[in-house]
Amino acid sequence: MRFLRVNLNAVLVELDDLAQTLALLASLRAEPLAGIDELVPAARTILITFRPAVLSAAALTHAVRQRKLDARETRIDKRIEIPVRYDGEDIAEVAGLLGITPDELVRRHTGSDYTVAFTGFAPGFAYLSGGHPSLNVPRRAVPRTRIPAGAVGLAGSFSGVYPQASPGGWQIIGVTGTPMWDLSRETPALLQPGDAVRFVDASSLKVALPVAEPVVAAPAPAAVEGGSAFEVRAAGLQALWQDGGRHGQARQGVSASGAMDQRSLQAANRLVGNASDAACLELAYGGFQFVCRGNAVIAVTGADGPLALTRADGAQWPLPRYQPVALADGDTVTVGEPVAGIRSYLSVRGGFAVAPVLGSCATDTLARIGPPAVVAGDVLPVRSVATGAVVGANEVPPTDLPTVQEEVVLDIVPGPRTDWFTADAVERLCSQPWVVTPQSNRVGIRLNGEAPLVRANAAELPSEGTARGSIQVPPSGQPVLFLADHPLTGGYPVIASVATHHLDRAGQIPVNARVRFQPMAGPHGAIEL
Repeated sequence: MRFLRVNLNAVLVELDDLAQTLALLASLRAEPLAGIDELVPAARTILITFRPAVLSAAALTHAVRQRKLDARETRIDKRIEIPVRYDGEDIAEVAGLLGITPDELVRRHTGSDYTVAFTGFAPGFAYLSGGHPSLNVPRRAVPRTRIPAGAVGLAGSFSGVYPQASPGGWQIIGVTGTPMWDLSRETPALLQPGDAVRFVDASSLKVALPVAEPVVAAPAPAAVEGGSAFEVRAAGLQALWQDGGRHGQARQGVSASGAMDQRSLQAANRLVGNASDAACLELAYGGFQFVCRGNAVIAVTGADGPLALTRADGAQWPLPRYQPVALADGDTVTVGEPVAGIRSYLSVRGGFAVAPVLGSCATDTLARIGPPAVVAGDVLPVRSVATGAVVGANEVPPTDLPTVQEEVVLDIVPGPRTDWFTADAVERLCSQPWVVTPQSNRVGIRLNGEAPLVRANAAELPSEGTARGSIQVPPSGQPVLFLADHPLTGGYPVIASVATHHLDRAGQIPVNARVRFQPMAGPHGAIEL
């Protein structure tokens, strides 16, 4: 058992094989350790995120080392049959790799049961172990930009079904119409760790397969009788519902998502007297405008930029950020383009009447879970509050919001796969600046440097859990900094992670800004206790 540092609040436990991984997972679920927030199992690793104020990294590793690796998760026997039409675009190529015919490939794929080992990559995506031992094939050298929902694929010794259309590098041998992810079900993910799965050749069933159409969104906010509301006149580049995040859903392949700048979200809520993790509007790059219907108290935090109020009679004046502001019926509020940072947070006293999905109002742009984006013409109802409800004191705005004029310095924690890179690459990560490209979004910041990072280990890394802040390095050598909507698991090595205290700052970095990484002093890489 090996412990690799991921961040100040996360470690990666590396084991010998899948059996040991599942045994440790079963033990940690049967007898949880106080302070652990999430467990993300993979082929030979478990990513553990924890609260350092409750459980130190040293105490965590010591406790986990004491666990025996002979535990098994107790489950009710459940066997799921998945009909497949075996006409995938890679079936002939995969059969050729194995030296068999496509018909024999189908016979082997349907000839035995699989077990759901773990979930990840996307909501409802299950890694299925077992099956015929010969079905062990590499991922495609060049991943496809789009694989349809219901595609059945092979990668390494695993089989899997894509729950929704997405990029991917698995070898596609067929398609099923059975939805892997459906929010109308009590448990949206069809396949849960431990389930038995059997693939069935649909041609033998002589019935047409339905098209897999997963349900991933939530309904628009409903009107609240007697409450106020905001009429959206302009939505800007992106206006999303965000809150503290969707925690505790890793077993279904769902990551936390949530506000990119958690401290700004919390400050906005405190200013109007809401719970600190209540849903706010996250506004990217300004350009947002709304008219207040009824009376309300709002606050705007996050990025620094112009904020203006236009009264119903045409009078206009600037509004302060980081202060509660009372609005009257007919007032129009305009959020201008930021001069520092990029994301603003709009809160309202009482909270917005928006329906949660899996316990959270956060909109996950990668997984496509949560309320739809806010657009011009939407009416956003506000929950009523009792007269005299508490409103918070003014908050202090941050003084170091990122801009394109100054280099943005981020502390990093090396690991868990620093040793997969050359010494020059590790030195270059921190010695040269990295430019934020326009392809950056809530999933991650794509960076471009003059010299790419070169790997010392060219082997294929088995999928393992990824954390917010992870700096993953694809074959191009140009790193990607994972942010709020990152995938739960990934297959490229992570050279380091942005330290937890700089994650909110990372969420405010504009396109074309220059970023420099600064390693933190102290222990790095493998934790040896």
